[in-house]
Amino acid sequence: MSDFDLDDWFFTTWDSVGDVALTALGVYAVLVLYTRVSGLRTFSKMSGFDFAMTVAIGSIVAGSILFDGPSLLRAVAALTAVFVIQMAVAALRQRLNWMENLMDNEPIVLMTREGMISENLRRTHVTEADVWAKLREANVTQIAQVRAVVMETTGDISVLHGDPDGPGLEACLLTDVRDADRVATV
Repeated sequence: MSDFDLDDWFFTTWDSVGDVALTALGVYAVLVLYTRVSGLRTFSKMSGFDFAMTVAIGSIVAGSILFDGPSLLRAVAALTAVFVIQMAVAALRQRLNWMENLMDNEPIVLMTREGMISENLRRTHVTEADVWAKLREANVTQIAQVRAVVMETTGDISVLHGDPDGPGLEACLLTDVRDADRVATV
């Protein structure tokens, strides 16, 4: 027979509620402090690594508050490790090109005014329907408005568009973007 008790599942003691509340308050204070020290990039999702760090921080916070016997010290130790790793990797990415290449995905052109780039859609596992949805989100009303659709290093999709008769896209906006040479630029 199981030791499962429905009362334990729905109810708890006030001591337990107090432990959770105090741990949550402490973790929140440490998180605010570390975010102020490390800077705004902490939750920026500018790269896949940044996104992974955000998920890790969320898991640490949730785990430290909700698991049996919440421990503020364990949470602070885990958050300290994650923030130190993030700041070290960010510093190395700024100084070493190979580290930046290792940590970041390369942005890639998915579509130009001439149409979808099928091989890039396959490479990134993006469907034409995904791109059409992003064009609608960007309020594109004519394909002629599209200059380029780019999958960014984070997995986000950017739609660069403008007046069909207006000036083209400046080449600098596609710096380090794979297949940028397929986009008409000025």
